Amino acid sequence: MSVAKVIEIVGNSPQGWQEAAQSAVEEASKTIRNIHGVDVVGMTAKIRDGKILEYRATVKIAFGVENKER
Repeated sequence: MSVAKVIEIVGNSPQGWQEAAQSAVEEASKTIRNIHGVDVVGMTAKIRDGKILEYRATVKIAFGVENKER
């Protein structure tokens, strides 16, 4: 039986929401193995003087839980 865990994180980028989501996945993959899915659940932005400074993507990342027999 396989089991997955899902975490929610926020990525950011000065370029756009797609890059912000990619940034979140790349950062998560530095410490999490077996990532097999991402779900973008929200998009926001930081605004200053009427212009977008930073795009933010809230994502849920799914990864397999390793089964280590003892």
